[in-house]
Amino acid sequence: MTSRILVFYGSYRSDRLGIRLADYLVAQFAARGAQAELIDAMKVGLPMLDRMYKEHPKGQAPAAMEELAEKIRTADAFVFVTGEYNWGQQPGLKNLTDHFLEEWFWRPAAIASYSAGRLGGARSNSIWHGTLSEMGMAVISSTLTVGQIAEAIDPQGKPTGPAGQALEKSFPRFADDLAWWTEAAQAQKAKRAPPY
Repeated sequence: MTSRILVFYGSYRSDRLGIRLADYLVAQFAARGAQAELIDAMKVGLPMLDRMYKEHPKGQAPAAMEELAEKIRTADAFVFVTGEYNWGQQPGLKNLTDHFLEEWFWRPAAIASYSAGRLGGARSNSIWHGTLSEMGMAVISSTLTVGQIAEAIDPQGKPTGPAGQALEKSFPRFADDLAWWTEAAQAQKAKRAPPY
């Protein structure tokens, strides 16, 4: 069964290097047979959170929000690609996720982080685990952390140098972990509807 994976990216900076990691992940999941799609928060263009999707009267949410809500509802799994801003979460990605809640429920999520330095966004990666769990997702234990992002992946999304080799070595386990949980969630949903 083909899985639909949404890969979320949230930087609004003019020189976005993390998009390289997002593009790499979309290509790698597609190569493994998944139907992977990049959701770029900057391109979606939701405003700073005022009203969540569920707070709009049915059929009256802004078009971009309505379209994204449907994509989230019908996805099988999620991957969040995040940078680290002052030891914290990337605000653009956090803003996008906070517009939704029930739409996320009962699916697995994975986190891939990056930074210009050697730690690869590990602190942000850790923070996202609790956030996504609170939003109703089953967060897998495998994560990707890509340090020195400018040297690790070239502008075409191809891994380069030692950091790129580390990414290529880590990706299969990350993808296998997400695939296992995705298949488990699909099987359980086929057997019994979620309790709420």
